Amino acid sequence: MAGPEQSQQQQQVEAKAERLEDAELALQGINMLLNNGFKESDELFRRYRTHSPLMSFGASFVSFLNAMMTFEEEKMQTACDDLKTTEKLCESDNSGVIETIRNKIKKSIDSQRSGVEVVDRLQRQIIVADCQVYLAVLSFVKQELSAYIKGGWILRKAWKMYNKCHSDISQLQDSCQRRSSVDHELPPDNANHNAPVEGAVTADALDRLKGSVSFGYGLFHLCISMVPPHLLKIINLLGFPGDRHQGLSSLMYASESKDMKAPLATLALLWFHTVVQPFFALDGSDTQAGLLEAKEILQRKSVVYPNSSLFMFFKGRVQRLECHINSALASFHDALELASDQREIQHVCLYEIGWCSMIEMNFEDGYRSFVRLKNESRWSQCYYAYLTGVCQGASGDLEGAAGVFNDVQKLFKRKNNQIEQFALKRAERLRKMSPSRELCILGVIEVLYLWKALPNCSSSKLQIMNQVLQRLDDVSCRGLKHLLLGAIHKCHGNTKDAVQSFQLAARDEYGRQINSYVQPYSCYELGCVLLAKPETVGKGRALLLQAKDDYAGYDFENRLHVRIHSALASLKEVVPQ
Repeated sequence: MAGPEQSQQQQQVEAKAERLEDAELALQGINMLLNNGFKESDELFRRYRTHSPLMSFGASFVSFLNAMMTFEEEKMQTACDDLKTTEKLCESDNSGVIETIRNKIKKSIDSQRSGVEVVDRLQRQIIVADCQVYLAVLSFVKQELSAYIKGGWILRKAWKMYNKCHSDISQLQDSCQRRSSVDHELPPDNANHNAPVEGAVTADALDRLKGSVSFGYGLFHLCISMVPPHLLKIINLLGFPGDRHQGLSSLMYASESKDMKAPLATLALLWFHTVVQPFFALDGSDTQAGLLEAKEILQRKSVVYPNSSLFMFFKGRVQRLECHINSALASFHDALELASDQREIQHVCLYEIGWCSMIEMNFEDGYRSFVRLKNESRWSQCYYAYLTGVCQGASGDLEGAAGVFNDVQKLFKRKNNQIEQFALKRAERLRKMSPSRELCILGVIEVLYLWKALPNCSSSKLQIMNQVLQRLDDVSCRGLKHLLLGAIHKCHGNTKDAVQSFQLAARDEYGRQINSYVQPYSCYELGCVLLAKPETVGKGRALLLQAKDDYAGYDFENRLHVRIHSALASLKEVVPQ
């Protein structure tokens, strides 16, 4: 149930609904959602969904968000149906809006028809493109080849619409600015500062529309810029660009607009700066990159979203990346409490609490978070079971851990999912070896490394991890042991020891079949260390290319390719090739 604040907020919005434009009402509905009023926001949009395409889209977006947080088949089908209903509504008054809207907009401008008509048609086109993107995402979730192909072509269609709409609105804004300049040059009696552009569209309406289209336009640029190089040929065939700076600039514009997607653009920026950028090492090994921008965003929006569970969650992400783990845990627990009736957001917070607990080597708390996720979440029970098992074993409950590792096989469902494949292989190996506490701690350190969380660990915790790894003498773990030791030395700034450990890991042939990713990841890590010194840049670049070209079919291959691509791109910016 929502608290009295959300109910009062809903009543206030409903009281004003009749005299608000749909753009304002839609924005208030999204703000209500982000201030923990998920149910109230859903009810508001559904009550007014037939009043305008924008309100219909708001209802469909809430439905889509609910589906993406649960992955429940029934909710995903409901979201598809809602999005298609919104598409039909957008096309109902303008038959064939996708194919003919370009000519209609031109005709409207040429004949100086009303600004309302032009705004409405542009808005409908943007909404159709948004619906296409969300339908493609729902298609991709099925993880079937036919779904990927279908989703790709849907995205191509949406991109063309975004690109054309972005161009049209930009041209209209230029026209508006020219008209404004002329007005300023005229005597006061002849100037009309409130006149619409060429008798058509007002500057305020254009600003909101530019914000509306910039959300999808920016996300496209941002996501495509992170695609691994070996997939770029396919992406280029579909006609997609990928400019990260353009993507961030467009999302920033959208976040400061008065469109309903402004809060969503803010969340997208926070997601990029606190999750994507550090995870994929988009600025080399600097995990602090983007944190300043994220902190500024959180500070600016704190007045609008004082008690938002999502914004509290991102505050925790910033604190975790700054290595303030106790503060991060407090923020995640606050977010967990604020999301009392939002199970999906609770699960995201529990996940972060589990990771912070592993970073602190507080394995009992980690176990409690992951076992709850294993029992409650429908996303990847197999993965959560593995994390439950290694935390349970690391805390000393080896019998309980063995039982959980047996469960991993039963919970393995998605054969094409790299995370579940990894969890299954690791659980099988630990089950056959009969797990020791040291091997379970090794499992914890390994996931901390693979998920780029070792830099968040304190020096004292890293030293404890170092000691545990040094005691391991299992020959099958030798390469993995040296890779992890190298990563710990790198975190400590011990470059010489890091290089030595990475070299030992890269030469390990015995454990290659068990830990297939160790050699390419070791080459990558060694290359990154060598890139830091001008005299070894050439050798470092050669190792990155070796990691990219000489290995295939290993765990988390795409993940490493994105990191290699980013490292090479950063190198080109510093030293033009």
